[in-house]
Amino acid sequence: MTNGETLWIKQARHGDDEAFGSLVEAYQKPVFNLCYRMLGNANDAEDAAQESFIRAYRHLRRYDPKRSFATWLLSIASHYCIDCLRRKQLPTMSTAVIPEETVPDTAAPNPERKIFSIEKQAEIQTLLERINPTDRAAIIFRYWYDYSEVEIAEALSLSVSAVKSRLFRARRELAKLWLSSQPSNGVKERRPHESPAL
Repeated sequence: MTNGETLWIKQARHGDDEAFGSLVEAYQKPVFNLCYRMLGNANDAEDAAQESFIRAYRHLRRYDPKRSFATWLLSIASHYCIDCLRRKQLPTMSTAVIPEETVPDTAAPNPERKIFSIEKQAEIQTLLERINPTDRAAIIFRYWYDYSEVEIAEALSLSVSAVKSRLFRARRELAKLWLSSQPSNGVKERRPHESPAL
């Protein structure tokens, strides 16, 4: 956390709306991306991101400055998305195209690479939508945010052993789903532990 962010948090906790606006600007992309990965729909992700910031603003006085602000904020967003998915109890729609900001920009412009990347991202997103919401959040924190098991446990209010168990189960389930989604065309099958690169 930068000195500027520390100051914004301090000022926002004392009712400075402009300081909180600076925090929103700094974290809107990671919060939106997390919500998008969780919900699989850009409109729902925008709503969830907005609600996450509203909740963060309301509960800012409860934030412990010893904790990472990013972890605290993403924890609010992930819990909100998990609640949304549990309320729906319906499979989320598959995504055809990932919004531009969630697709990593690789070196030089290459239309074929870009299309392949979008298709691969869409395939991964579809697989994510088929696993348990809390497992999905754990996988997203691990592979998109590079969180440690301890950080994931903190963000999702779980024990470290529960996180390890959820990550193991989710990786295994994703590998099975990925294998079952591949056309069988005589190509040698991968073993179940050989999951696609997330």
